[in-house]
Amino acid sequence: MDTNKSYRFSIFVIGALFFIFGFVTWINSVLIPFLKQVCQLTNFEALLVTFSFYISYFIMALPSSWVLKKTGFVKGMSLGLITMAVGSVIFIPAALDRNYVLFLLGLFIQGTGLALLQTASNPYVTILGPIESAAQRFGIMGICNKMAGMIGIFLLSYLLFSDINSISEQLAATTGTEHELLLSELSHKIITPYIAITILLLLLGVMVLKAKLPEIDAESNVSEGEVPRKSIFSYPYLWLGVLTLFFYVGAEVIAIDTLGLYGQYCGLPENVATKLGTYSLMALTLGYILGILIVPKYISQRKALALCAGINIIFLALALLTTGKLSIFFIVMLSFGHALMWPSIWPLSIEGLGKYTTTASALMIMAIAGGATIPLAYGAWGDALGGNLHLPYLILLPCYLVILLFATRLYKIGRGHEIQ
Repeated sequence: MDTNKSYRFSIFVIGALFFIFGFVTWINSVLIPFLKQVCQLTNFEALLVTFSFYISYFIMALPSSWVLKKTGFVKGMSLGLITMAVGSVIFIPAALDRNYVLFLLGLFIQGTGLALLQTASNPYVTILGPIESAAQRFGIMGICNKMAGMIGIFLLSYLLFSDINSISEQLAATTGTEHELLLSELSHKIITPYIAITILLLLLGVMVLKAKLPEIDAESNVSEGEVPRKSIFSYPYLWLGVLTLFFYVGAEVIAIDTLGLYGQYCGLPENVATKLGTYSLMALTLGYILGILIVPKYISQRKALALCAGINIIFLALALLTTGKLSIFFIVMLSFGHALMWPSIWPLSIEGLGKYTTTASALMIMAIAGGATIPLAYGAWGDALGGNLHLPYLILLPCYLVILLFATRLYKIGRGHEIQ
């Protein structure tokens, strides 16, 4: 296989992986309102879905780095997919028993597999081609990710909420044993989708092993003319990038996964509110397409990051100053601004790290814990305000300010050369 064909084939397979990331990750926006009703939860308790899923990245990222050093990137990706399949299987007994703790355990194990998968795949995408066009490659991966999310949200919302109005009326009119039986019937709806997800993950795990993807040399990720440093602590811009990614992921998850709850708060029917995440993913996809077209041809990935942070501060202000459907529109538009953030923060943070690339990637994956903690704080704030889910979106402001600061100043600290 010649170099160009090998490159295109590798992009195709990694694109399939990012498709799976999206499918498994973004259906959480449907799981949150579904499990809130099935398990009779508060907003804070329902958002433990995001906590359990994303905190696994923090706990498992460094072990994932150790595993990758033993297995290599390609075998590590396959192992990650198999681990995700184990997490998906746990949804079956969780649904049968209507056991929220088991659901959270399944989500944690899924996140563990994703931590391994992302610790391998993100540096793979970064180093697979020129660092200057990394944001463009991430844009392609992002489109795969968000298209899968749209499909996943639509399908799962249809399967779980197609007759939700009649079920909700029956639940409101019943008590005791009959009420519990209806909740169990609703809970069982999730079994078939997760059996299908398990099979898909196992098949893709085998495909990655059989695909014979080229291994990449992480130590080749050294800036021209730069001497490798004594330790990973000698790269301040990496640590500032980790902090920035923490706030970015928290913001991205809030802007999508809380929409089902916020839509219901604004008075939308459940079967409509649970599909709102698809609009956010459409906005993200449009942003990724724009990024592919303009980065780095017309604007550098760093300047794109600064621009997106500024735009999102404006969208956030408009979301807070409006109500109802208009505020939902501006929250959806936050995802348009998010599109170029992950693709820009990653290469700015890990460029030139050489032998430290795998460990740095694990640290970046740990930052995904922002998706565990910041949405949980949003839910707790909403409960403290008596169920008000509008004002707590203010928690996004410091997130965007940190991202803007990284794009304009913090990215320079400790770097051996200037970036445009």
